[in-house]
Amino acid sequence: MGKFLGLDSSTQSLTGLVIDTQTGQIDAEVSTHFDTHFKAAYGIDKGVLHLGGGQVHSAPLMWAEALDLLLQTLRDQGCDLGQIQAVAGSGQQHGTVYLNDKAADALGQLRGPAPLRDQLAAIFSRPTSPIWMDTSTTAQCQELEEGVGGRRVLLELTGNTAFERFSGPQIRKFAQQDPEGYRRTTYIGLVSSYMASLLAGRLVPVDPGDGSGTNLMDIRSRQWSPRALTACAAELEHKLLPITPADRPAGPVSPYFVSRYGFAPGCQVFPFSGDNPSSLIGLGLVEAGQVALSLGTSDTLFACMDQPRVSEQGEGAVFASPDGTHYMALICFLNGSLAREAVRDQHHLDWKAFGEALRQTPPGNKGALMLPYFAPEIVPKVAAAGVVRHHLDPNNAQAEVRAVIEAQALSSKIHSAWMGVAIRSLFVTGGASANEGILQIFADVHGCPVHRFETANAAALGAALRAYHGHLKAAGTPKPWKEITAPFAKPLPGSTIQPNPAATAVYKTLIDEYRKLEQAHTG
Repeated sequence: MGKFLGLDSSTQSLTGLVIDTQTGQIDAEVSTHFDTHFKAAYGIDKGVLHLGGGQVHSAPLMWAEALDLLLQTLRDQGCDLGQIQAVAGSGQQHGTVYLNDKAADALGQLRGPAPLRDQLAAIFSRPTSPIWMDTSTTAQCQELEEGVGGRRVLLELTGNTAFERFSGPQIRKFAQQDPEGYRRTTYIGLVSSYMASLLAGRLVPVDPGDGSGTNLMDIRSRQWSPRALTACAAELEHKLLPITPADRPAGPVSPYFVSRYGFAPGCQVFPFSGDNPSSLIGLGLVEAGQVALSLGTSDTLFACMDQPRVSEQGEGAVFASPDGTHYMALICFLNGSLAREAVRDQHHLDWKAFGEALRQTPPGNKGALMLPYFAPEIVPKVAAAGVVRHHLDPNNAQAEVRAVIEAQALSSKIHSAWMGVAIRSLFVTGGASANEGILQIFADVHGCPVHRFETANAAALGAALRAYHGHLKAAGTPKPWKEITAPFAKPLPGSTIQPNPAATAVYKTLIDEYRKLEQAHTG
């Protein structure tokens, strides 16, 4: 029992969250917003640099500076960092950090009083890091797939087809376009491993959760794939440290953090993971069949799987779970709140009237269906925006409201089938989870209870829980994951919505009609 720190280095901010496992409470929670503090110094906008041609980068030195500021803020707010027994973290997935031959020594020699920014300014072979928003590597994606023997081979090998935002294509592009910079690169890390290296004062390897977001890791062995590395770039096997289990200590916290912020010398640092796999832990999804749905601007469905099943159509991503046993499936539907708000605004409704429309319309909507592609869609792949209405009057506001929600729920069921997960319960987060009518439709379509789960920082919480789990295992007193997550990852009391059997029967019939409509308009 004790206190554990989870960090989450996201696109726009760095968050620190401290849990107290004695009380089962979050003890402290602080975020450092990059634009607020570093906009002028680094030229960022919403945490990133838009370099043109689809290139979106960020500044790894800024992340180090943010770490100093975050820890100082925690301390100023009365958090005794000396009580922290272990630290783990998460980083925005797919971002790559390029370090030169000075990096290992500089990390090992970190001491106060100079800040991290001053001590680490010379360790980068590339001053900026391409991140998940970068879409400039389409050619490299094709080359990587061809290099391993085709798209299907890469999918089976790594769990994913080549994505522009993934690390492998980004590394290949750098090696092609700046061969001298690539030659000067001694170590390539991810955002997660870079942040862990700062804390540990040594180069920390990548964990399997974040490694599986690179197109370079064998999804089954949880090690770098020699075949993928060879297809990606020359000498890459020498620039990547071996993948390490997420619960293997990386070592004690650097003396820099002991002297500057009062960490205990024995505080252990565990490998950081990606933000999506960390959120899986933060939401308590540690058993196969548990599924969460985030209803945001885009809707994201992610599930805990016992085997690394893959989507034949490349509709979802597969990552290793940091729990060391399971896998994570992730599907992103671009037309989430974007579509819900479009229908609301077209009919001049507020959210109260939107919810009332759901209550006043029957399950199945009398056969009226909508394909709500108000913007190009990711799943299913739709290149151009275009709303399709089937037996649906565009002037009937109530029918339109039900049609868009039923479309989203039916699509989530159809396109999650490849995961091979029998969905027993659905945890829902995000702004739209406040609407019980929306949740009822998802419960009825999936035929399972829906639990509302309110958390703003699931990735940071998952990181703190990982630190707790790793600490107990290293001490020889391991606990099952369910016991680790249970006190913190709980649905809101009284929020569970049960499926209506009659409505579920309606949707079992309707889903085939919706699938045919979708296939007719998506090819």
